[in-house]
Formats: sequence, structure tokens, C-alpha cells
Amino acid sequence: MRTSNPALRANSLTRYRSISGYSETMTIQGAVNKSLLLIFILTLAAVWMWNRFFTEGPQVVMPFVILGAIGGLITAIITIFKNNFATVTAPLYALFEGLVIGGVSSLAEAAYPGIAFQAVVLTIGTLVALLFAYKTGLVRATQKFKSGVIAATGGVCLIYMTSMILGLFHIQIPFLFSGVIGLGFSVVVTAIAALNLVLDFDLIEQSAAAHAPKFMEWYGAFALLVTLVWLYLEILRLLQILRSIGDD
Repeated sequence: MRTSNPALRANSLTRYRSISGYSETMTIQGAVNKSLLLIFILTLAAVWMWNRFFTEGPQVVMPFVILGAIGGLITAIITIFKNNFATVTAPLYALFEGLVIGGVSSLAEAAYPGIAFQAVVLTIGTLVALLFAYKTGLVRATQKFKSGVIAATGGVCLIYMTSMILGLFHIQIPFLFSGVIGLGFSVVVTAIAALNLVLDFDLIEQSAAAHAPKFMEWYGAFALLVTLVWLYLEILRLLQILRSIGDD
């Protein structure tokens, strides 16, 4: 069992099952409860940022966005390599990413009123639709399916990394993030991000069946939140491109 989400590697979620000292084991319901709690923490931080943006201006919130981005990256790396720290680092990750989501959403909302609400609704809708498809067997996480999503996600990461490196030298990849070509690319990336949810559902379910230790509920919730944050940001960017094309 593999996943393109680096936070949800099969060996990460199951390697503790044979270690003594962990009497309680992971359950799907426990992972769901932790996921809802992390989403709640993220939402509180995002709403706080949103209110500060529209009452005090972007110059006040931007330092918090930078703090959230750096803090989120650090806590994510720690959580991935030290899974048993997830009980502490997962809530911190949610808090940091809430700062990022709130700041980015506020900036987008200022430019395109109503866009943040649309992105939230589409993200929730995508999550519910794919969860339903997974639970009813309409979408199955077969090995071929997993390999395809992994390869596609790796390709997206490579493109983003290349774009970031070129950006340091003030070089932009033409039309990649704007216009009709940018729209098509954004649709593909959003679809890939959404399909990662299926892999996450499958791995959490399989790990619970393998009796992973209790703290892995936090780790599974963290991994799912990583995908949801990515999906939301991709949907937000897709909507921004659509709005910009419509304004031309």
C-alpha cells in the first residue's frame, strides 16, 4: 500500500503495530474525530486572519502568512519523520496552515468577492463526493490507480519546484499559471489533488485494520489535512484564473 501523500506512507502508519507499549489501537472513527478537530483549529485561525485582514489591512496579516508557511513546513516535516509526535504537531500544523489559508483567502476575496466561499464549498463537496465514491466502491484504490496518482503527483511537484527555482532568477514559465493554458493545467492539478483523497481514505482504513497504535489517529488526520489544504489552494487558484479570464 502506497500513497503519493508523503505524510501517509504505508510503512509510517503500520510499522508501530509490533512495538510493545502501545495497548490502544487506531480506529477509523478516532481518525475522523481527530480530522474534524484539526479542521476546526484551521478554521478558527483562518477566520481570525480573515477578520484582521478586512479590519487592519494586508500589511498586518502578511507576517502571519509567512509565519504560517514556515511553521507549517517545519511541523509537517517533524510529523512525517516522528509520527508519534503527531498528537502535538498535528494541531500546530492545523494552526499554522489556518494562518496561511486565512491570509491567502483574504487576498483572493479582496480581488474577487465571493471567491473564498466558492472555494470552501467546492472543497467540501469534493471531499464528500470522493468519500461517497470510495465507500460505495465506485472508486477503488487499486495498485494501478495508486501508481497513476503517485506518478501524476510527482510530475506536479516537479513542475512546481522548477517554477520556484526559476522564480528565484526572475524567470517565469509562460502561460502556466494564467490564461487558457493555465486554466487547463489548474484543472488537471486540482483533479490530481482530489484523487489523493482516495489514497488517503484507503490507507487510513487499511492501517486501522492493521491495528496501528492510537496516536496514529492524529497522524492519519494530519495526512488527510495536508491533502485538503492542497486541494483548497488549487481550487482557489482555479477560480482565480476563471475570474481573470472572465474579466478580460
